[in-house]
Amino acid sequence: MSAAPPSVPVLIVDDDLRLGAMLTEYLQQHEPQWRVQTVASLAAARQRLGPGAPLPELLVLDLMLPDGDGLDLCRELRARAETRALPILMLTARGEPTDRIIGLELGADDYLAKPFEARELLARLRALLRRSAMAAAPGEVLRFGRLAIDLGAHEARLDGRPCDLTPYQFQLLVLLARHAGRVLTRDQIMDALKGHALEAFDRSIDVHVSRIRAAIEDDPKQPRRILTVRGVGYLMARRPDDEAAQ
Repeated sequence: MSAAPPSVPVLIVDDDLRLGAMLTEYLQQHEPQWRVQTVASLAAARQRLGPGAPLPELLVLDLMLPDGDGLDLCRELRARAETRALPILMLTARGEPTDRIIGLELGADDYLAKPFEARELLARLRALLRRSAMAAAPGEVLRFGRLAIDLGAHEARLDGRPCDLTPYQFQLLVLLARHAGRVLTRDQIMDALKGHALEAFDRSIDVHVSRIRAAIEDDPKQPRRILTVRGVGYLMARRPDDEAAQ
């Protein structure tokens, strides 16, 4: 008799109680092993995600809450070692691309604008969970001069110091590293990472690349590791110019 799959704790932070109840029912109907909990305020979320508390494996975070901004919580979680790799999907009713970009810059892995279809939320959460599971699996260390990408530890290190990356950003870095020397378009990146379809104004990949550069480049304004091929996409240099002679 096979063992039951392990439960997956999921936390939804949204003050719309009706939406929270509907999403809880829908998600657990389609993923019976998920244990979905909903809280309706920033204070309740901070208590649920506080030091020593059992952490969820997925977080759905509304941007606008009655007692504060979800962006503040996102920033706090990314600043803590134990929650830095927690997959975060941000919900926003504002609809402006700049709001979504700010959320990605602060560490959200994905975003979804309200109103949305529950099945799209399910698909995106499944994708986040798959990427998180892949990142946790043992693997080799990819080395690019002073930069080491440790697949088993889910960590990139520059000169031995850990780089601050979200789970999505780490997987994007791994994708570019595995195709070093080859240009990948934004569409190819989104498809490879099982992301959502690009919209005309979508800058999410550009934002994530900017965050990766801030973490792994000596000078993000003069990148030597992740290069932009104008009008095409991004390329991971096999060996940065400043390390070629080392």
